[in-house]
Amino acid sequence: MSDDPLKLLQPQDDRPRSRARSLRNYLIGGLLVWIPIMVTVWVVRFLARILDQSLLLLPPPWRPEALFGTYVPGLGVILSLLLLLLTGVVVKNLFGGRMVGGLESLVRRIPVIGPVYSGAKTFSETVLTDQGSSFKQVVIVEFPRKGVFSIGFITSEDLEEVQAKTAQDVTCVFVPTTPNPTTGFIILVPRNEVVRLDMTVDDAFKMLLTLGVVVPKWRNKPADGHLAPQQIEP
Repeated sequence: MSDDPLKLLQPQDDRPRSRARSLRNYLIGGLLVWIPIMVTVWVVRFLARILDQSLLLLPPPWRPEALFGTYVPGLGVILSLLLLLLTGVVVKNLFGGRMVGGLESLVRRIPVIGPVYSGAKTFSETVLTDQGSSFKQVVIVEFPRKGVFSIGFITSEDLEEVQAKTAQDVTCVFVPTTPNPTTGFIILVPRNEVVRLDMTVDDAFKMLLTLGVVVPKWRNKPADGHLAPQQIEP
């Protein structure tokens, strides 16, 4: 250790620290570029593999392995889109609609399979069509306890038996988990305790998938910038 007091007063060389900071910034910059790309590629490949299962509907001589001698990824996606379009065209005409209705009536009578099909049918019609309001409104509710808020989606507001037996005007809210929003909790909340948000469903899912890191902008924020929270009755 040097006894020279002048050396102790001289500024220390921080170049190694600066280099380490620069390397860290470069590494983070690279991760910010590649992580979204890798996640997107993984999701696309996962969906493509699922849709490629539609190739099994083709006769073996018509499959890519027989025609081209190798597996061609992505052809199942094209086949699935064509199949969906063809099915939609058939269902929308009078004869096709009656035929599908007859098949659905037959399937609903099969034990075990019938209830599953009926539930999936009702869910699909509710979510994919404009007839219902399910998953169209983002809300926050106090869950899992008072004073703690969670993001949810209104799934139903017509709960006749529940409203009659609870003597309250309740709303059915789906509170998803994160980062996997396909699972969650169904809770029945009094309507006056549900806070409706201006946030879109897409923005809400982005927030859930990123663990709250990506916070969407408030679309209808007051011009003066002051918050006006909705009051929740105790």
